[in-house]
Amino acid sequence: MPFTELERKDIEDALAAFLERSRPPVHIRAELDLVARITGQSVELCEVRPHLNEPSVQFESRFAKATFVRSRNVWKVFWLRVDLKWHGYEPHPVVATVAAFLAVVSADEFGCFYG
Repeated sequence: MPFTELERKDIEDALAAFLERSRPPVHIRAELDLVARITGQSVELCEVRPHLNEPSVQFESRFAKATFVRSRNVWKVFWLRVDLKWHGYEPHPVVATVAAFLAVVSADEFGCFYG
């Protein structure tokens, strides 16, 4: 089931606040930037950089994801490992809100999201 308008607005507001405080300075954003996407029942965070061999092409690297489980009313937290598969983030496998997910990503206790 898709997000309601109110849920989507809350998610978009939380993502906008996160990006406002987390994105690099404007003069660097052509070389490195952060974006957030809502896809189905998930929110994904990505780094955006120019491709090494083709600077005119932007390369997106996903690094964090939260998926809403409506039946339990929780967000499951994932990080993308080197095997390019999503793995549950063990210190905080579930959180109550997108804002809590973004706080977990910002804290990055074990260097899983930002390395």
